[in-house]
Amino acid sequence: MDKHELKTLPIYYLALILDRKTFEVRKKDRDYKVNDILILKEWTSDKGYTGSVQKRKISYILDNEDYCKKGYVILGIKKI
Repeated sequence: MDKHELKTLPIYYLALILDRKTFEVRKKDRDYKVNDILILKEWTSDKGYTGSVQKRKISYILDNEDYCKKGYVILGIKKI
């Protein structure tokens, strides 16, 4: 099980904490695996990291170019 620290824009971060967002669309630039932990850090272009952090576990990975833009994956996530 690996941990991945990722920047998250405020609009998407808010959806996370309100339990409205149960997925992440990310570049396929890491070796994501089911049960890996995402450490999602709120980040703004003008202030940088805000200090707010949410953790989620990857529960599903959609990595099929019929459904995902080339070079991207959709990660199903759940609270831990």
